[in-house]
Amino acid sequence: MRGLVVLVTLTCFATAQHQALIDYLERRLLAIEDRISLWHEQTTRYASELRELKQQMVSQLENLDKEKEALRTNLDGVGTRVDRVERELDYLETQNGAQPCVDVDDKLIEQQVTLVQEKQKAKYSKLSDCSHMISNIKAMKILKRVGGPKGMWTKDMSKTSGKVYIFNGTDEDSVYEFATVQDFARSLGMSLSKSLKLPSSWKGTGHAVYDNHVYYINQVQDITVVKYDMKSSSITDSAVFPVQDHVPVYGLTPETVMDLAVDEEGLWAIYATRQNERHISLAKLDANSMDIEQVWDTNCPRENAEAAFVICGTLYVVYNTAQPGRSRIQCVFDVNDMVTNEDAPLIYFPKRYGAHSSLKYNPHEQLLYAWDDGYQILYKLVMKKKLEI
Repeated sequence: MRGLVVLVTLTCFATAQHQALIDYLERRLLAIEDRISLWHEQTTRYASELRELKQQMVSQLENLDKEKEALRTNLDGVGTRVDRVERELDYLETQNGAQPCVDVDDKLIEQQVTLVQEKQKAKYSKLSDCSHMISNIKAMKILKRVGGPKGMWTKDMSKTSGKVYIFNGTDEDSVYEFATVQDFARSLGMSLSKSLKLPSSWKGTGHAVYDNHVYYINQVQDITVVKYDMKSSSITDSAVFPVQDHVPVYGLTPETVMDLAVDEEGLWAIYATRQNERHISLAKLDANSMDIEQVWDTNCPRENAEAAFVICGTLYVVYNTAQPGRSRIQCVFDVNDMVTNEDAPLIYFPKRYGAHSSLKYNPHEQLLYAWDDGYQILYKLVMKKKLEI
């Protein structure tokens, strides 16, 4: 009996030890599981933070690339303007001795005016072999009616672009961009367009779009031609037009103090001054540097003029006639002296609604983009060689 008690006692003791071991192991396993769970949570959090950090770094690198490109573009524009100022200063130094540092701005403007007058006397050097002129207007297509009575619409005049741009009104700071003419024609109003907000407002209807740049007229006191890069969304250059006492270039469109035109030879400025206020003047511009290459005083009157355009270095001015609803090309000025008013054919435009507030020639399509009392119109031109007249 005593042996049985001892055996039972030993068995109970062994069972208690076994249970204590099991409890210890369970506690250790729970502690390990807690540590594994904590490690897993920390690992997940670290991975998430690393992903967020990676996204932030990628975003910052993209922004740095954009800022780098914008800075490079701005530096290029600054370099061009510095070169222009250096040329003007070099010229001033060769013409005059050292002058007191007073009234610098006025003297520089006077010097620029003198340079413009000298360029009037220089012989024009053609940039292309273009030698054709208008023979007739083949067809007229009314695309749609959108916007106010006055405005301007045009394509980008470079060969590589088919985009269309709408300047609605005569004093705004937003331009509407359409991917194609077809998108513009089928759009309900401006619904299919992209709005481009310019850094400053544009005045009149005399703007141009050329090689992904908007060239627009800004007027506060002096007339400034602004060159805006649509790729970088920044102004790459601007130039005060060095002609004193401007007057509106067209008698029937007083809001337009200067009209920019693009033809086969590049960028032109059509303007008028009080010194020669009865007639229209013409200037050839360098589209890259914004320098004036040469200027001409034409014999084309401002009175009753609606709009004008340039083809192959020939200025065509459109006038309102005594016949209701009719306008015609009534004055022609060729910078190469190959065409005169007597040689040029008498060309009437088809019946219109009001008056052309703008006419923009596309040298690659041989089309005129016209704005007539809110209607956007295309005129198909028939051309012929100048030597055939």
